[in-house]
Amino acid sequence: MLQDHAKVMAVFLQAGEVVGRKKLQKIIYIAKKLNITFTERYKFHMFGPYSEELSLRMEELCNLGFIAETKEDKGNYYQYRYALSAEGQKFLDMYQFDLPKVKPMFESLNEQSARFLELVSTLLYFEELTREDVKEKVQTLKRKQNYTEEDFEQAYMYIESLKKTVQ
Repeated sequence: MLQDHAKVMAVFLQAGEVVGRKKLQKIIYIAKKLNITFTERYKFHMFGPYSEELSLRMEELCNLGFIAETKEDKGNYYQYRYALSAEGQKFLDMYQFDLPKVKPMFESLNEQSARFLELVSTLLYFEELTREDVKEKVQTLKRKQNYTEEDFEQAYMYIESLKKTVQ
């Protein structure tokens, strides 16, 4: 059980602070699709792949004081920031677990916008379909995002570049 918690904590060790719950969901999902051993189960949700298990795990990590959560009032919504706390760092220093050295991948994912990661994770979620079918599905399910042809091309190129970083 604690191994799964430690793996999530290690994301912050490698990526640094993550701004936004949606972004965190997408980072973990994309890493999982790239064969990083995360155990959280995902379902397709309004903003793409979503894991209730990850949400609960993050709540537990915050309650234990291993992850620092900052809530910012942005007027019409709240934005959450997550970072590894000093207690979390101490815990990881004591805990031995096997997580590949994928710091560049996590840093790269964290540099992307939540909107872009939503597209990337959605493309990966429907990867068994043809590109045309995926595009049609995304344009139907995510009509409000107004993804362009260029967005799709950039997302597919980004997925290929990520795959090279974890080989």
